[in-house]
Amino acid sequence: MFNHILVPIDGSKPSLLAARKAAELAKVFGSAVTAVYVVDPYPFTGVGADFAYGQSQYLSAATAEANAALDAVKDIMQQAGVNVSALVGEGHAVHDGIVRTMESVGADLIVMGSQGRRGLEKLVLGSVTQRVLGAVKIPVLVVRE
Repeated sequence: MFNHILVPIDGSKPSLLAARKAAELAKVFGSAVTAVYVVDPYPFTGVGADFAYGQSQYLSAATAEANAALDAVKDIMQQAGVNVSALVGEGHAVHDGIVRTMESVGADLIVMGSQGRRGLEKLVLGSVTQRVLGAVKIPVLVVRE
């Protein structure tokens, strides 16, 4: 039913639960799986040139965090007997990076975790999951704790 599952990862518990659910689905349907961790490559845009040193430190730390989260997903998939492709994507907005990855790999299902924020916290921080839901025309399975 699903040929290619995309699993956006941020290292949180809900995203790792989503990876486990994606592994289960991939086994049932024989789906390919791609895990993506989206990094904003230019978080200091508009701040000025004085932050160039901070930019390189940020990118180094963000890449290390992305690789650690993707390694955790690789372990989950390996334990389930599922092959996974792992990507570090880029996007000034995380949901844009997820949508671009979905399009480039040809995913027909997204399985992603949600923190389940509500009220003012959701309004201030936004919801990557909500933005993905509004931007794609394929099914999205939202996994919560």
